[in-house]
Amino acid sequence: MNIISKSKSKSREVTGAFALIDSLIKNNVSHVFGYPGGAILPIYDELYRWEEKKLINHILCRHEQGAAHSADGYARSTGKVGVCFATSGPGATNLVSGIATAQLDSVPMVLITGQVSRPFIGTDAFQEVDIFGITLPIVKHSYVVRDPRDMSKIVSEAFYIAQYGRPGPVLIDIPKDVGLEKFTYECYNPDQINVIGCRPLMKPQISQLTKVINLIYESSQPLLYVGGGSIISGAHDVIKDFAYRFQIPICTTLMGKGIIDENDDLALGMLGMHGTAYANFAVSECDLLIALGARFDDRVTGKLDEFACNAQVIHIDIDPAEVGKNRVPQVAILGDIKEVIIQLLQCLDYQSNLVFSSEQTRSWKDRILTWKQQYPLLIPKHVNRLSPQEVLNSLSLMEPNAYFTTDVGQHQMWAAQFLNVLPRHWMSSSGLGTMGYGLPAAIGVQIAYPSEKVICISGDASFQMNLQELATIAQYNLPIKIVIINNKWQGMVRQWQQAFYGERYSHSNMEKGTPDFILLAQSFGILGLELEYRHNMFDILEHCMKHNGPCLLDCKVKEEENCYPMVAPGKSNSQMIGIYKLNKNKGTSIRNIN
Repeated sequence: MNIISKSKSKSREVTGAFALIDSLIKNNVSHVFGYPGGAILPIYDELYRWEEKKLINHILCRHEQGAAHSADGYARSTGKVGVCFATSGPGATNLVSGIATAQLDSVPMVLITGQVSRPFIGTDAFQEVDIFGITLPIVKHSYVVRDPRDMSKIVSEAFYIAQYGRPGPVLIDIPKDVGLEKFTYECYNPDQINVIGCRPLMKPQISQLTKVINLIYESSQPLLYVGGGSIISGAHDVIKDFAYRFQIPICTTLMGKGIIDENDDLALGMLGMHGTAYANFAVSECDLLIALGARFDDRVTGKLDEFACNAQVIHIDIDPAEVGKNRVPQVAILGDIKEVIIQLLQCLDYQSNLVFSSEQTRSWKDRILTWKQQYPLLIPKHVNRLSPQEVLNSLSLMEPNAYFTTDVGQHQMWAAQFLNVLPRHWMSSSGLGTMGYGLPAAIGVQIAYPSEKVICISGDASFQMNLQELATIAQYNLPIKIVIINNKWQGMVRQWQQAFYGERYSHSNMEKGTPDFILLAQSFGILGLELEYRHNMFDILEHCMKHNGPCLLDCKVKEEENCYPMVAPGKSNSQMIGIYKLNKNKGTSIRNIN
């Protein structure tokens, strides 16, 4: 790609490493997450000088995967580009899971890796690896800087591309001698960047908007299916206005959590494999499905040919590759979700001949309300044993404004069901399902919002994937609260082995060899607490949340608890396992009955 326009600053002799740090700062980077090594030392040496002047801050993570996930959490919570550094060879390859996580969840990141010096590329030199080639399928774009004179241009391009359209990760690989080489520096102005290939987004035509409006007016059972693209767009307010205007219920994907208060009359929570029963019934019965920034993922659709099979589909998305990929819509609109919805509302204002009555969807909403009352999310309350659902529901009520990160597994799905979050307050590896994501992601969020409450929901198995990042939390005294849902298993694996593999629990039990999490936390100088029984649950949760510093809470929950509802593989969303009518479950408490 080439830059069309540029702005030159005063020329001077600098190194490639200087040009890199200067360009990062000119692209409004305040924090970088990383881990040093031989090939990237020229960059870290230059970074030292800039940090002394307090122009940029580097957060030393304990593993490159942790650095990538921290940059990811920073990006998701702020909407800005997350940046991380890693050295060549194993440093670069350790980023791969973090890069793929960001790519599948459309997270804007710039990943900068060191590389062996140019004369050694291709010779199998010490710690040489073709990270450009390795990551080619999982990045939005990538570069190898062959000439330090290109550094400023490449960095500004990378930031532009990472944020343009559907966001994603961009890799910049920098040979060691490029960082050391001196040259006459000409800095490009990021504000004047215009990358060939990144064309201005098209605006929808009036005819397309009219088709959408007509389909809505013809519908009696419409449903909004809202994905992560709507969060990225910052469209929560306009989507709420749109839904209220037409009285359309809203269900979200895992990535779309936070688009609406889940206690709202129109909110149905998450749909899909572990979605609410009423969201899955609604998508199975709707006559119009309006997909906003969603990609018809298999965990949402279940059996694809039975997904919303009675509905006409409107698909609005910024990425043309997603439209028609899994489901061919009756109307497709390409564009930023927020801008398209605003234009839809404006188009409605001009069509005074169309009058919408709230009575049009009243029977549909009444039907959904009946499903909510009959098939609510259940919170088991055992005599004294701790249920993960009760812990998470209590946390949601206790900390309604907190930022939440999660790892992957049963605890992730329970968190999705029972946490009611604000927009950009939910960070979870959705597309790749990366265990070990939650703890380092929480570091990124806390660095972005040092005075806000950040809570990491993890499982005992997931937590052990990146527990070394406790050292990062300790070093920077980050007041992150870590809640481990400890059932001594790889919980979701155990549930699948129980349901679909004849209860053959092959290597899914984690009890032997698992560390004492309390002593582990204390070894890092972090407060460790244990929660095992219901009678003192609120007191211990409150102690954890109010502690002035980092805290790890080991919640020893019922081991055999399963996550329901569940749509089995190959089944339609209406064929859920583990849903029960309320009157068959005396002694349970419920959520989301409006």
